Amino acid sequence: MVHQSSSAPQTAERRQVGFSDFQQLIRDMYFEKDLARGVDGTFMWFMEEVGELAAALRDGSHDDKMEEFADVIAWLTTMANVVGVDLSDAVTRKYGSGCPGCGHFVCSCSLTEKP
Repeated sequence: MVHQSSSAPQTAERRQVGFSDFQQLIRDMYFEKDLARGVDGTFMWFMEEVGELAAALRDGSHDDKMEEFADVIAWLTTMANVVGVDLSDAVTRKYGSGCPGCGHFVCSCSLTEKP
């Protein structure tokens, strides 16, 4: 994610954004650029942000972690938009009935298993 410079216009209002709303927000802000970049270019940006998140988890402040988690989610959402995946639908299909491994809403899979 490109960080805003201090000369970029700022808005005073912040609002809570749900998952579906966030995907639409990212689509509205960046879709034309994202389509032009394509899935391969977008994936590379995503991986860069994953690396920045790894560094923040290791040595960063809480604010650094929050920023990097947001960037990773934004680039993941961008990839979903580029390939036409509705993330709310994907998450609901995979996790809406409980853990994909055991089917419970509080996972009872063995700690050695990937649910």
